[in-house]
This record gives sequence, C-alpha cells and structure tokens, in this order.
Amino acid sequence: MKVTRFDRSRGLLVVPVRLSGPRGEAALRFAIDTGAAETVVTPELIDDIGYGPRDGEHITTVRTAIGKEQGYTLRVQRFSALGFTVPNCRIHVFDLATGNDIDGLLGLSFLDAFNYHVRSEERRILVERASAI
Repeated sequence: MKVTRFDRSRGLLVVPVRLSGPRGEAALRFAIDTGAAETVVTPELIDDIGYGPRDGEHITTVRTAIGKEQGYTLRVQRFSALGFTVPNCRIHVFDLATGNDIDGLLGLSFLDAFNYHVRSEERRILVERASAI
C-alpha cells in the first residue's frame, strides 16, 4: 500500500505528478477528479517536456461546462502519481479553464487501475494496485 499526501488549500484534492518526455521531466500538481473519464494535462506543459500535437494519437473534442474544447491524446514516456509509475501512459491534452493553480486532472483512465481510500482529515490517500495498466 502506497501513501500520498494531498493539498486541500484550493478546495481540491491536489497531488504531485511527474511526467517524462523527450526533453526531460516535469514535476506537476494534478487534482484528483473521479468525474473525469480521462487524465488531462495542459498543452503548455506537454510542450515543455518535448511533445506536441504532432505526437498525438487522436484528435478529440471534450464537452465541459463552458462548451466544447479541442484536444488530443498522446502517450508520454512515464507518468508517475500516487506512488506508481506507468510507462508509455496515454493522457489527454487540452486547455483547462479551472482558474485554479493546477496543471492537470488525475482522471479515471489512471485511477481505474487502483483501489484507493481518501482519508480527508489526515490529508492522505492510501493506494494499492488493483490490476495492470
């Protein structure tokens, strides 16, 4: 069982995430979002680690509360969150209109591979692998 501490200062469950790409690694802050089907990161951060739309697998349209947003999916060299590292991980890239100081959303495309228990008062998430990703 892995333990990750989270930040609640912005009213969200925010955890550290690391992404690796051709130009290096980025230490980011993602909000856990069990209402998001996909794990999402902003295009600017993907550019910083050496990826862009040319590396995408599929162009996508995401419906949000403010309308439709264009984006794409791609695979990053490594994605690390909640104490686990996933190589060749598929993520969704599009602009987040959150107004919060977060870099992305940790959605069900990542979370479904784990059993997790949020201990809000302790500001901890207990995580164990449920199946292979």
